[in-house]
Amino acid sequence: MSALLFVLGVVVLAEALNKLERTRPCARGISPHQRLLAWLKAIAWSLLALAGAGALVGPFFDQVPPTLRELSMFAGFAVLIVRTRFKEG
Repeated sequence: MSALLFVLGVVVLAEALNKLERTRPCARGISPHQRLLAWLKAIAWSLLALAGAGALVGPFFDQVPPTLRELSMFAGFAVLIVRTRFKEG
């Protein structure tokens, strides 16, 4: 189960870093509403990146196997990410 969490963590971390790189909350010329949405998106992707990184290093530090809740959460995000990638072509 730790190996599965590791793989799911790689997918989530890679996508989170990719999306975070393209998020520009401090861009010039955007409205306050767009800026708020960009900041919220940046915060969300940052939290997902932290969770993905935690899934990568967790097996090396944790002695407790991942719970079904953790696996389900990461699997859900990974499926959404893969679905979006296929949808985009």
